[in-house]
Amino acid sequence: MPLNYSAAHSSRITKKPLRPPRLKRSATSPFTSFNQRKPIQRSKSKPESSTTQDEEEDFFGERLDDLGLVMTLAMDLNLRDVAQIVQYAIGHMFDPLPERGGFNSTRIAEILNFRKSLPATVSVSHVHALSKSPTATEREISELIKAGVLLKVVIPGRGTGGSAVGEGLVLFKDLEDMLKRSDIVDDGLREKFLTHLHIHPTQSSIPPITLFPTELSPLKRAGFLTTTTQAPTSDLLPSTLFSTSIPTISRAPSGSLAAIGGPTALTSAGATPTLRPTNNTTTPPHHLSLPNMGPYLRLLTTARSHLLSLLQKSRFRELPLYLLRERWDGGISDSIDPAARAKRVGRGEFIAGGGLLLPARTKKWKGFCGLGFEWVLAESLGAGLVEVFETGSVGMGVRVV
Repeated sequence: MPLNYSAAHSSRITKKPLRPPRLKRSATSPFTSFNQRKPIQRSKSKPESSTTQDEEEDFFGERLDDLGLVMTLAMDLNLRDVAQIVQYAIGHMFDPLPERGGFNSTRIAEILNFRKSLPATVSVSHVHALSKSPTATEREISELIKAGVLLKVVIPGRGTGGSAVGEGLVLFKDLEDMLKRSDIVDDGLREKFLTHLHIHPTQSSIPPITLFPTELSPLKRAGFLTTTTQAPTSDLLPSTLFSTSIPTISRAPSGSLAAIGGPTALTSAGATPTLRPTNNTTTPPHHLSLPNMGPYLRLLTTARSHLLSLLQKSRFRELPLYLLRERWDGGISDSIDPAARAKRVGRGEFIAGGGLLLPARTKKWKGFCGLGFEWVLAESLGAGLVEVFETGSVGMGVRVV
């Protein structure tokens, strides 16, 4: 049998004929034939707010040019003395309510009542920020106090270091108006209180013997007097500072109190201690104050902290003055400056709902009732928290000290 024969010729096994190749693109990957679908484009649930972008973005990648410090913010040439500076600072503390700010009648009433309840006073640091010479200003303040034009209000225990408020100034005629509007202080007590202030204008505190206890109580309830209480101390030193052990006594210098066991030696031996109170238990003097001074100081300190936080968000903790003012206003000025509103619309800075952010929703009006930027800047500059300098290219700049 020839070897060239095989079972393939004799069997009935047949192979399917090859079909002609279809016209299709050459595949370079084995996954090309798999079914593919386009990814689903999901819409963002919350669009990014333009205000948040402005706060997080640093427009200046390097430090601003410093051509010299600005020592005063006095832009009004009509301010010639300290009394005019005090009146100017009180009158320009708040910005006017915008006509289309998004406020309802209840919120407008709350803002106006809060502004009306604040005392007509200004800190000494604010006056220095608006004056040209600190030495001449201090001399003029002393002369006006002696003449009975100004009164100094001491504010103890409010803030620490450079952030402390320290002292405030009030015009004598404004104090008279506050006393007349008070329903708690009668006419006789008001005249007696004002007479004492006229006779002793440089005293920031009133001894308890000046007025009777029945006269001090209405003045304290009305907010015109306040006291600083301290815990009484004694001449007996704490026993934890000394020890009556033999090694401690042997190492103590000869002739010192520790060489005999300290002041607690008799007590440790079983004697009964006796306390000698010091003179701190006497009645403390009453300091001059103003009604609603607490809300005023709270507004002042929180506003300065917010201004510093806006500067600290920048890379070098400094910003141009115009940009810092814009961020203080919440990044909007649509109802006050139409040109600025048109620029923001042109940049596409919108919030959810397709409209610009209303002033009523900004921190300036929600938390500070429209406190002016220039007023807060003067407070921070006078307290030494910030510095204002000339840049030469973008106007004045502000940085954290």
